[in-house]
Amino acid sequence: MQSRFTELIVTNNLLAILLALGIGCALALIFAAAVAFSSPAIVIAGLVALAAGAIIMTNIEYGLYAVLGIAILLPFASIPVNLGFNPTFLDLALLALFAMWFARAMTRQDENIERKFQFTFLGAPVIAFMVLAIFSFVIGMSHAGLQQQIVRQFAEILLAIATFFLIVNVVNTRARLERVVRLIIIAGSVSAVLGILFYFLPHDLTIRTLSLLRYVKYPDGPGVLRFINDDPAGTLRAVSTSVDPNVLGGLMILMAGLTAPQIFAVKKLLPRWIIFGSVAAMFLCLVLTFSRGAFLGFGVSLVVIAFFKYRRLLPILAVGAILFWFIPITQEYISHLLDAFAGADRATQMRLGEYQDAFTLISRYPIFGVGFLGSPDLDTYIGVSSVYLLMAEQMGLVGVAVFLLTMGIFFYRALLAWLDGLKNDATLSPILLGVCAALIGAMTAGVVDHYFFNLDFPHSVTLFWIFVGLGVTSMLLYQPEATLPNV
Repeated sequence: MQSRFTELIVTNNLLAILLALGIGCALALIFAAAVAFSSPAIVIAGLVALAAGAIIMTNIEYGLYAVLGIAILLPFASIPVNLGFNPTFLDLALLALFAMWFARAMTRQDENIERKFQFTFLGAPVIAFMVLAIFSFVIGMSHAGLQQQIVRQFAEILLAIATFFLIVNVVNTRARLERVVRLIIIAGSVSAVLGILFYFLPHDLTIRTLSLLRYVKYPDGPGVLRFINDDPAGTLRAVSTSVDPNVLGGLMILMAGLTAPQIFAVKKLLPRWIIFGSVAAMFLCLVLTFSRGAFLGFGVSLVVIAFFKYRRLLPILAVGAILFWFIPITQEYISHLLDAFAGADRATQMRLGEYQDAFTLISRYPIFGVGFLGSPDLDTYIGVSSVYLLMAEQMGLVGVAVFLLTMGIFFYRALLAWLDGLKNDATLSPILLGVCAALIGAMTAGVVDHYFFNLDFPHSVTLFWIFVGLGVTSMLLYQPEATLPNV
């Protein structure tokens, strides 16, 4: 009997060894084939991505961290496999996050997910805005054929707006809110430091370093460097990993606006020296983008922060503005800023031309716009450096009105909560103030820039609506929605 038992053990061990060898050989062949048909870097990146995906799927917070990290640090990264198109890392992360949210909400696997869906006071206008966008898209099909890329980009925008609902339902505890805001600040600081580093490194080294991202479908070569008026002999502009200096400037508005109130917070989310260093890096990075709209937007953010909570900052800001205006080292920047107001440089003149063309298109289709697929008239086109004019082109004045109404309700409810006592909450007040200041700064920059509602920049749209969700979450965590007056 014992001999028979020993024989069975030996046989089972032999089968296990053979099975392990078979799986190992199969994996080795797959790995070798992948290396042969692509490159070792792509294969290693794929393995890392699979491992990261497996980790992310174990915890919905990890999925949210992945979305934020990608949107801030690798917004244009795509998988290097052509499926008719190259899905972006952000697409995959968002889809995985929504899938996790629905699955866990249905099965109650996450103890922090409440049984009742949080629609919130902002749910109806957000849904109305999304429905109107779909309506305008369908209208646009009457004069333009479907294009796979635009359909995919439009779906990305809808998914980006829908992250609002994910945030208010998943980030539903103070601890989670603090962890998410802490992650945003850290990721924003890394992006700012990279922007500064790549700006001051020798151009050749910066080009070689940023060109490594070509494996995830980023641009490469000398074109990764951006200059004022696209003149390589002119002034360099910071890009970090955001490709476009203006997009990086918009990112810094959100990051710096959210972080700045933490300097004065009683209960800081990070050590004071990290907060100071982060704000300094973000401000310097923003300045180095030479994005005039972003600079003005961040200035408005600081004024909002000072006016509502830290009024002793107002004279400091005034002195800082005077110094910035007159010290020698900033004169090139000031000159660049004044050129915009005077319409003296090529970029400003091009924008003025875009605005005139946009008004022509809007005057012809003022109610619901022309959709997202193209203009029905040969003498007009979709595209203008302004969130509001671009929105009016695509969704009409009705679309702009619904968007402004949505944000108006948001800021109104934030003000009610603030006056009702949230301003005295040591943890929530700096978060809500930072979110509101960042969004006001972004909307200010949106007058002369377009990345917060643009098919080409879904990550910027995603971050905007994530911030809206974080603001609503801050209000809900302070006081239940039912106790606030209806709008």
